[in-house]
Amino acid sequence: MSEENRKIAFICSKGNLDMAYPALIMGWAALGNGVDVTLFFTFWGLDMITKKRVNKLEIAPVANTSFKFSLMGLPTGNLGIPNIMGIIPGMTAFASWFMKMKMKKLEVPPVSEYLEMLHDAGAKIYGCKMTVDMFGLKDKDFLPVVDDVVTASDFIDMTEGAQIIFI
Repeated sequence: MSEENRKIAFICSKGNLDMAYPALIMGWAALGNGVDVTLFFTFWGLDMITKKRVNKLEIAPVANTSFKFSLMGLPTGNLGIPNIMGIIPGMTAFASWFMKMKMKKLEVPPVSEYLEMLHDAGAKIYGCKMTVDMFGLKDKDFLPVVDDVVTASDFIDMTEGAQIIFI
């Protein structure tokens, strides 16, 4: 396949903060390498492209065995926090704040800004029609970067020959 025909498509199915960034980061890298990029948002992934949810994405530390952070600047090493602490009220808010703080320090744009950058650079952004209908969403509910709401079949046709990554 020649370079001008390279295509990659991401299926974004999760609305957690930690699941939002992989497709955005890889999509941006692909665009920088001249690859056509398509993002398809389905189920909870629609939270990433809805006006009411995009700035409220969270990361839940419970059942996330890889989640580690420093308490008061003291490294936790490989121990992290005991998983059971994830059920303490406020831990999701704290974990979300902590991740956003780390991302800001690294100058990583917020999800809505990243989507705008991707769209402005030529990425195509679609919502899943079945999920949109199931959740009762309307066009007005979506960020302006959403090109259209399409069926899964349409998405498959549009991305023929693309490398597909499911997140």
